[in-house]
Amino acid sequence: MSSVSYILLLCLISTTNARDPTREALEVTIGIGNGSKVSKSSKACNLPLKLSCQLPGTHLANEVLKFADQRLGLIYPVIQKFKSLITSDPLGITQTWVGSDICSYKGFYCDNPPNNKSAIAVASIDFNGFQLSAPSLDGFLDQLPDIALFHANSNNFSGSLSSNIAKLRYLYELDISNNRFSGPFPDAVLNMPGLTFLDIRFNFFTGSVPSQIFTQNLDALFLNNNDLMIQLPDNIGYTHIFYLTLANNKFNGPLPRTIFKAFSSLAEVLLLNDQLTGCIPYEIGLLKEAVVFDAGNNQLTGHLPFSLACLENLEQLNFAGNLLYGAVPEVVCELGKLMNLSLSDNYFIHVGPLCRILIERGALDVRNNCIPDLPFQRSVEDCANFFAHPRFCPRMWSYNYIPCHHFPYTSLIPEVAPSP
Repeated sequence: MSSVSYILLLCLISTTNARDPTREALEVTIGIGNGSKVSKSSKACNLPLKLSCQLPGTHLANEVLKFADQRLGLIYPVIQKFKSLITSDPLGITQTWVGSDICSYKGFYCDNPPNNKSAIAVASIDFNGFQLSAPSLDGFLDQLPDIALFHANSNNFSGSLSSNIAKLRYLYELDISNNRFSGPFPDAVLNMPGLTFLDIRFNFFTGSVPSQIFTQNLDALFLNNNDLMIQLPDNIGYTHIFYLTLANNKFNGPLPRTIFKAFSSLAEVLLLNDQLTGCIPYEIGLLKEAVVFDAGNNQLTGHLPFSLACLENLEQLNFAGNLLYGAVPEVVCELGKLMNLSLSDNYFIHVGPLCRILIERGALDVRNNCIPDLPFQRSVEDCANFFAHPRFCPRMWSYNYIPCHHFPYTSLIPEVAPSP
């Protein structure tokens, strides 16, 4: 047997038999030439070739990792375990997740934690667009105690979110949109008072959404394109959500009167492709900050309320694909910032001169309605069948009510009109 083969066998035997993790590494020196000699010693011999055999539980000196902060050392095994679970990494992101300099790993960002300005910790993670695949984030996200922002848009992460994320006291932005998460709505977010941004859209979450989510301390709530269900609550007192997207789910029932006052600071409301029913309450005119309101492709019916004229910042308004009828209010067509008003696929019967100007400009779409003198309308039979089954809305008097100061006589009308 050659000397090299012999020493490799010796390393294997010594490693297999070793049980004491405090023992030094076995150093073996090989003499080259006639009469090769094998020796075992704690000191290196001055011979041409030296081989160190690492015993279980020991680390060679050149493999010892030194971290800039103990907080980084604690999460190093967490990251490496998560790395081992990744099944696809087409962009080679995890190739940078090597060594003790965690702050240089691609997607990881360090900063001083709030409770210790002299410490260094992983404060944010941005995996957006990395196309990583992993069966779960459990044992990773919930084990990052100093994380403040976690963005993982457009990957292939799956599983459900661990309830342990509620322990992440600094986390205020959570974006896991456009992945393959499933299971029930992650109730753990209800126990995270510091959370201000929640984006779980384009996943496969199912079941009901707790109404408490609407009263959380959130600035933005994106739930669209899941398989979630809820009847919008009618008892919301106040919320300061600015962006609310519930589209492409199974939200059902009427639009509650109180929700518009509670959401008066909303800039963007997306309710399209849900299962909303009933009439549009005049309180929609309380959304004074709204720039976009989209409730297309639902089952809303009745007249468009004149109170929409109060939405002075409105640029896009979509009620296409509903069961609305009557005349398109001229006061809505007068909105100064309105760029796109989509009312197609309804049953409106009249548009006035101001609205016709918008049609000519391409800003108003009323195709597939029941307006006799306009092209591209429903058939007479289709319209007749619809109106043969009358639909009535409560509080019909309120549809002419405009609850904003710049219209005459509104000061004589209470801000919230009485119930019938």
